[in-house]
Amino acid sequence: MSASAHGHSHVHADADSRRLAIALALILGLMVLEVVAGVLASSLALVSDAAHMLTDAAALVLSLVVIRLVRRPAGGNLTFGLRRAEILSAQANGVTLLVLAGLIAYEAIRRLIAPPQTVGGVVLVVALVGIGVNLLAAGQLARANRRSLNIRGSYLHLVTDLFAFVATAVAGLIIIATGFDRADPIASLLVAAIMVWAAYGLLRDSGRVLLEAAPEGMSVTEIGEAIASFPHVESVHDLHVWEVSSGFPALSAHVLVPPDDDCHGVRRGLERMLVERFSIEHTTLQVDHSRTERLIAIERQSASDR
Repeated sequence: MSASAHGHSHVHADADSRRLAIALALILGLMVLEVVAGVLASSLALVSDAAHMLTDAAALVLSLVVIRLVRRPAGGNLTFGLRRAEILSAQANGVTLLVLAGLIAYEAIRRLIAPPQTVGGVVLVVALVGIGVNLLAAGQLARANRRSLNIRGSYLHLVTDLFAFVATAVAGLIIIATGFDRADPIASLLVAAIMVWAAYGLLRDSGRVLLEAAPEGMSVTEIGEAIASFPHVESVHDLHVWEVSSGFPALSAHVLVPPDDDCHGVRRGLERMLVERFSIEHTTLQVDHSRTERLIAIERQSASDR
């Protein structure tokens, strides 16, 4: 990567760090308000939102740490640096959302059976404040690099909280209008369902990276056909396409060309084609003459026959 590209990536990382810090300050302030109001109003929806806020804050802190780790240069045994730290961050966010959803669902079911008296007015006011704060915090991360699973994990935490506050506000209105206290745990169950959905998406996408599957939306078959049909290419095998981290696809392949062709020229042409057509910049291509490969195969066969 060129020095100017490194400079641009550092500028973007600094901007993302500032947005994460602003969102963190907003979330921490709202979390304190929710804990106090939830206890005073006996509202599980508010207390569960506050618990989710704590995980939001932890996710934002983790994202800030990961941004710094990812920027460390590669060295020693870490030949790709710490780029995959963001994938571990996404996995942690996904697991946290699942665990928290389970705890909230358990308590909500218990309160559906024996609902406590809830102060609907307090629930509604805090929920409206929460909607405003979450809109501001989510707006900060919406302008960050959400191609990064690290940033997307924190963003999903905030978006699920925004939906949670909307559900809580509706519950508060129902309690005020009808006195139906079970609206509060029902809203909590809805929050838990949204959290499970967000967790599934994070775990699925980060799992693809850890399993070294091809990036989503990228067809290995199409890439293989493009290489095989490239001028002077006789065949391609041992083709591997994977994702080192978010937005960093990589490819390796063994390519055979006719005996008298320029291996290095074909390799350079393939590299340009892979960048222009598939946006794959990190490639490892072994280009050999087909006659050489056949001779090696014959020698191996002869050796095994002896």
